[in-house]
Amino acid sequence: MFCGSNMGRRPAYEAAAKTLGAELAARKIGLVYGGASVGLMGTVADAALNAGGEVIGVLPQALKDKELAHPSLSELKIVGSMHERKATMAELSDGFVALPGGAGTLEETFEIWTWAQLGMHQKPVGLLNVEGFYDQLQAFLDHVAAEAFMKPIHRGLLMAAPDPASLIDALQTAEPVSVAKWIGKEET
Repeated sequence: MFCGSNMGRRPAYEAAAKTLGAELAARKIGLVYGGASVGLMGTVADAALNAGGEVIGVLPQALKDKELAHPSLSELKIVGSMHERKATMAELSDGFVALPGGAGTLEETFEIWTWAQLGMHQKPVGLLNVEGFYDQLQAFLDHVAAEAFMKPIHRGLLMAAPDPASLIDALQTAEPVSVAKWIGKEET
């Protein structure tokens, strides 16, 4: 799970995080996330925990030192760096969801999506597109594919849905892709 350490402007973001946490717990799907108690991160973790779900946090020591660690997780793994955090989260996760968030959310999502394009994993990646939060990003990524900077099949590796249940369904039925990332001159 990648999401904002802030709540965002719209109440719908918090509502979606609560719904997602509860939906994961109801489906017996554990949550692996950044380990913080703040923003949408804390909200989704609290919702999953309150619904009886398992929640594993992965937090760099520097952020723990700032007292951002969630105090009630099923498990909290403290790591040395943000790089180690992402690698640990990737190893522990069977799929990835990005809720609304800022630069960190986008960076984490794009890195894990890139790893899928490169064949480093075959785990699904999805955007929870709350109230169209990711609409403009999706339009831009469609443009990137149309301009032959990525294959349409790789563009499709980053799925999106407007609500948690639909996104989880899409991630659970996603088919792995094993196609070379590079586009030859004959394909442009």
